[in-house]
Amino acid sequence: MEEIYGLHQTFGGFSASPSEMMTTQSAEAPAPTAEEDISAAMKAKIASHPRYPRLLEAYIDCQKVGAPPEIASFLDEIRRENDVSKRSLVSGRIGADPELDEEMYCDVLVKYKSDLARPFDEATTFLNNIEVQLSNLVRVPPEAVVPCRIPTEEAAGSSEEEFSGVEMEIQEPHQRGEDRDLKDKLLRKYSGYLSSLKQEFSKKKKKGKLPNEARQMLLDWWNLHYKWPYPTEADKIALAESTGLDQKQINNWFINQRKRHWKPSENMQFAIMDSLNAPFYVDD
Repeated sequence: MEEIYGLHQTFGGFSASPSEMMTTQSAEAPAPTAEEDISAAMKAKIASHPRYPRLLEAYIDCQKVGAPPEIASFLDEIRRENDVSKRSLVSGRIGADPELDEEMYCDVLVKYKSDLARPFDEATTFLNNIEVQLSNLVRVPPEAVVPCRIPTEEAAGSSEEEFSGVEMEIQEPHQRGEDRDLKDKLLRKYSGYLSSLKQEFSKKKKKGKLPNEARQMLLDWWNLHYKWPYPTEADKIALAESTGLDQKQINNWFINQRKRHWKPSENMQFAIMDSLNAPFYVDD
């Protein structure tokens, strides 16, 4: 199996085929020692075992889990070349070497590959599902969706009719039944979160600058009450009716305006301090 580990160090270049690299390595290797001779004999014994092709296949399958496409293709090429070169060397039989039979962990590697692949498959299914959800949410064709890209305000400002139906049917005929079951579970689990995203996107336009006419009305009130620009509840109601804004927008505008453009005079500061430090009496 060491030849596979040796090949992994060359994944970045892909300058030669696996057979060419193994030939180059053997040509450049120094003269073998006694220990290397024993190791080579053991490798040959393992390679001639009837279960070796299955062991190699299971090992490469484990390496392919989560690997980029070019790495997976390279591993497939290794497997094909080993299939051709090793079949002629398989000459042993099961039971001839019980100790070696015990070392052929084919079933263990198959189970390990299954355990490795499960979270990748589930994550891929979940992300595909979210991608479809978001693309329908902002009315962008699925093929135009880029993962993790934040939708623009124009795309998010669609009408309620366009946003109706957060839980839509996902038409992916190539998916297996268990994938559909998993998607259904995820939809049920995260539909509330997606609904909140829908509402947030639909309000994107409202979170921009206030209309010029409404802003001018607020500035007029500000200029008239500059000494103490704290509107009462009655003032806020009147401003909401005249500007068409809601209470939260009005409150936020006055808070920001006071932070940026207003500072109480010294007399006003003293008056506030006096009111805070005034004695507190309780009638008996």
